[in-house]
Amino acid sequence: MRILIQKFGGTSLSTDRAREHVIRHISRERNNGFAVVVVVSAMGRKGDPYATDTLLQLVCDNGDRLPARERDMLLGCGEVISAAALCSLLSAAGIPAVVLTGGQAGILTDEQYGHARIKEIRPDKVLAHLRLGSVVIVTGFQGVTAQGDTTTLGRGGSDTSATALGAALRAEMVDIYTDVNGILTADPRIVEEAKPLPVVSYAEICNMARQGAKVIHPRAVEIAQQARIPLRVRSTFTTDTGTLVTDSFEKRAELSVKDRHVTGIAHVSGVTQISVKAIEGRNDVQLQVFQTMAKHHISVDFINVTPSGAVYTVFDRDAERAVHVLKECGYTPSAVNGCAKVSVIGGGMNGEPGVMARIVEALTEQGISIMQSADSNTTIWVLVKEADMAVALRALHAKFELHL
Repeated sequence: MRILIQKFGGTSLSTDRAREHVIRHISRERNNGFAVVVVVSAMGRKGDPYATDTLLQLVCDNGDRLPARERDMLLGCGEVISAAALCSLLSAAGIPAVVLTGGQAGILTDEQYGHARIKEIRPDKVLAHLRLGSVVIVTGFQGVTAQGDTTTLGRGGSDTSATALGAALRAEMVDIYTDVNGILTADPRIVEEAKPLPVVSYAEICNMARQGAKVIHPRAVEIAQQARIPLRVRSTFTTDTGTLVTDSFEKRAELSVKDRHVTGIAHVSGVTQISVKAIEGRNDVQLQVFQTMAKHHISVDFINVTPSGAVYTVFDRDAERAVHVLKECGYTPSAVNGCAKVSVIGGGMNGEPGVMARIVEALTEQGISIMQSADSNTTIWVLVKEADMAVALRALHAKFELHL
């Protein structure tokens, strides 16, 4: 069988019009000769009746003491509702369909409720239904433990479900449908000149996802990369093919992709920069600081360490607590809140001189100070004040001519 995975997010299922587009996408690919597996998220976003965040609010409004195992049981309901509604629509359109929960589809996980990891996939039941000619609708975001308890995979879990099933079923392609037409060079809400990218590499999209582009979860991309399965990020509301994610040089040449140093610009706002200096006579500042952050479950990022101290960022929501626990350890930290991390991403930057110079030039021309910087072989990060973020994004987008 030629198997295709289609994943539809919450906005793709939230209205009658959106669901009509979903039915058309499924029908088209069946007519193209594919056996189709559809992975669904919960309908809508926070405030909508069956969205995951709405279900979480239900817990908060009722004592907020639901154990982790039972919380996952509740959170899995949103995807079940989406799957059942879609199954009914397909049946009404004369398309045979069957619903499987993540566990019934063979997604076996560990017991880390709320952020479970997939241990194994046994897709025998999925394959059996595909051979009978049915569209198999799988509830994303969830799996099952060896004891039969429902688990959820954490944020972006439906993307992970889709690519993991694609790997287990040796699918030809995994299509991720969203409310935007593929991957863009920057956030179009901030950079009006942002353009869709016809193709990106796994490494580039992983970095874009980690640095604020919310189109697909990096865990999902990593699974697809390991299995060498191409991804497409597409719009539910058009028939455009969107952005292809692959490392295939043949495909990149076929799409006439020009050589480029920088692929896109991403950002994360709402972060605080924390600086901690070593206590005189002690050389354990890095150990003490990061052990303390870990002990209090505070996520750290953008880390620079020197013999005399450490500079790093936390989310604004964690900043006050981070400063408090550091003071309890005897340090005198300084904190600058209201910052933003801006990332310049591109597989062609590795070994290319002058990229950092152009970043500094673009920001200096706009009077923007760089508070901190770091780099990898595919990404350069700079920290700026959040008030300067939009101007920084537009300046960098223009400097690297991503609008062309």
